[in-house]
Amino acid sequence: MLENALRFMTLADANVRFVLFGSLLIGATGGLLGSFAVLRRRSLVGDALAHAALPGVALAYLWTGSKALPLLLAGATVSGVLGVLLMQFIINFTRIKADAAIGIVLSVFFGIGIVLLTHIQRTGSGNQSGLDKFLFGQAASLVEDDLKVMSILAGLITLVLVLFFKEFKALIFDPNFLQTLGYSTRWIDVLLMGLIALTVMVGLQAVGVVLVAAMLITPAVAARFWTEKLNKMVLLATAFGGASGIVGTFISSLAPRIPTGPVMVLVATFFFVVSALLAPKRGVLARGLRRQHNARREAQQHFLRACFELQEKFAQQRAWAIEELAIEMGHSPDKVKRIGRQLEKTGLALRKDGRFLLTEAGLEEGLFVVKSHRLWEHYLYYRTILDADHVDRPADEVEHLLTPEIIVRLEEILARERGIDTEQIINLHGTGSQYRRGGRE
Repeated sequence: MLENALRFMTLADANVRFVLFGSLLIGATGGLLGSFAVLRRRSLVGDALAHAALPGVALAYLWTGSKALPLLLAGATVSGVLGVLLMQFIINFTRIKADAAIGIVLSVFFGIGIVLLTHIQRTGSGNQSGLDKFLFGQAASLVEDDLKVMSILAGLITLVLVLFFKEFKALIFDPNFLQTLGYSTRWIDVLLMGLIALTVMVGLQAVGVVLVAAMLITPAVAARFWTEKLNKMVLLATAFGGASGIVGTFISSLAPRIPTGPVMVLVATFFFVVSALLAPKRGVLARGLRRQHNARREAQQHFLRACFELQEKFAQQRAWAIEELAIEMGHSPDKVKRIGRQLEKTGLALRKDGRFLLTEAGLEEGLFVVKSHRLWEHYLYYRTILDADHVDRPADEVEHLLTPEIIVRLEEILARERGIDTEQIINLHGTGSQYRRGGRE
């Protein structure tokens, strides 16, 4: 194993260089186009293209008797394009949905390819054909001529993508705007599909029909977790794909019997899992922390609001017993005590003899929460969006989201249109807090 690792690190072996460069091309190109395929909701089209290409590979071999990669890829491209055209025909002229059309084309063309490969294997030269490697890929079989063809295709894909980047971006996010500029969305979409087809052809021999779609989709989905901008997503997906090719080649070189293509897919899947868990904004952990923070903030605001409304109800400012707050909030005393301690740490509440008293900062924050709730209730009622007895729960849900700017705007609207004195913070329901636990009846 150490010897294999050193051979990979030094790149002294020509076969290692060919496999490494080919895997890098496949991963980077897949990530590059995969971003557009994923955002355009064409992810499964790549899978259908890969399976539809198999009959073309077999027919090209039967027709020419040659295993030259340019000929086989030409046959695969023709077959893949026919598969896409058939899929579009089914979608446009029948009542079959896109997912069903993809499934039909994928299974039918793949079945035809398997039949043709079986026939080839039974011919005199079948054992030497090696066409079955297109099913699962064989990166180790890449030679210099194959890399030249793959490099030309990858360069063509990159060039067209750079030239039509703005058009593809508009096609994904605002096709109507693209039409107003005089472009045909249909032809731009066809061009994008053509690039996806070429990308599939680049990785067909090394990764195989079954797994090539994974190299098109997985790096792009992983990159999507890290950014909201298309250009950054494309760069990240290209990096993830290229890194998957390099790392996959290294791992497979340590044990020669492990195929490179499947290992590349596993490495790309690792990037996806890490991204799904650790991405700072869209990752599972980050979203869980935000949800926990929001729940804690809402509970604290409920506490502040309960204190303020108890003060309003009894017309006095004093420390409130935990039991009083528990009844007002609809929570258990233990939970109320825990929330009160959190507010005590932030300086919004004080604890005296087992009771809680709001500080000046706490009163100010409680006033803002109550005001947010009641202003939104008035807005919903006076704009005849909801009846007076239906506005409390929606206001409970929205009061935590209102910003000072929105509050000022609500005050202006209610004062101008209804003559409401917003400084009085009028309770739409009369006396009593009308509090609802967690915004639920």
